[in-house]
Amino acid sequence: MRRQPNRRSRAATGGPVVAVALALALAASGCVTVHGERAIVPAATRAEAAEALKEFTAAYNAADKAYDPALSAPRVTGALGAINQAGLRSRSVTFPDGNKDHVPLELTDAKFTVPKKAGWPRYFLADADSNRDDDVGPADNRWVIVFLRNGPDQLWRAAYLTILAPADIPALKTDKDGFGEPVAVDTTALSHAPGGLGEQYVSYLRTGEPAAFEDGPHTSVWRESRAKAAKRPGRSRQYLDEPVDRGDYAPLALATEDGGALVFFTVRNFERETTAKGVRIEIGPDVRALLNGEVTNSLTKEMVSGQAVRVPPAGGGAADGRVEVLGRLTGMTSAKGF
Repeated sequence: MRRQPNRRSRAATGGPVVAVALALALAASGCVTVHGERAIVPAATRAEAAEALKEFTAAYNAADKAYDPALSAPRVTGALGAINQAGLRSRSVTFPDGNKDHVPLELTDAKFTVPKKAGWPRYFLADADSNRDDDVGPADNRWVIVFLRNGPDQLWRAAYLTILAPADIPALKTDKDGFGEPVAVDTTALSHAPGGLGEQYVSYLRTGEPAAFEDGPHTSVWRESRAKAAKRPGRSRQYLDEPVDRGDYAPLALATEDGGALVFFTVRNFERETTAKGVRIEIGPDVRALLNGEVTNSLTKEMVSGQAVRVPPAGGGAADGRVEVLGRLTGMTSAKGF
């Protein structure tokens, strides 16, 4: 998996009841089966959230050590799942004996934001310190993971991951009991509704419009780097992006203390490189492991990107309501030669 640095950090990157006791027990567990679609309850208990993070870490480590996607598949989904599974498939081909340099991931000092909501899906956010840096100065970073579940019989699975410096993580709104607040994807309380961010983002990457996003490494700088790579002697690159907003790839949002929201959404990126006759396309081992077809003079790579963004409230906020892309996790999921 590749992680992109954010603007400020230098770190790499859901009736009536017979007994009150029964109702309280069901609400505490987050598993309401009687009128559960209408009851507003915590998505999970804090113990369940902590257990979900523990199980994800164990599965992540087992899969990373063996380079076996099947070992983490039950604990990942959505954008993170697509990136994780493709990366492991690639490395299983390149390194069939597993990861000799495996260092177990450790996630400590975990903080959980669990929203109260009705119906499914349910989700919560885990913010944990990792051992992937030296915890000194600007290199310090935290793993921000969104866990998702679509029904009472499903496992909690990690759907989004972004890696941020502590100062870059927005302060999330909580009630008197410490529970978070979900934000509807079609809300009008934000400068931009979460459900439309994917479409706006891909439009911006293509044309520079709408001007809904702040300048930074995942917006203006990325567009500039693409433009430079598009035309080079003997070769050209074409880019196509599309929003992915269905099922486990749908946007998820939590309210922030300033009236805005922290939003996670997915896009799919395609990059096609074409060369003139006699000009060779360099193919690295990670690409070759996921390659279909024979590369003659054209190679198309498909990638999935999960974005974490800060959206200000409607009628105010930073930069005239523009969205700040805090972090982006991108991974190649397939490649095709022509």
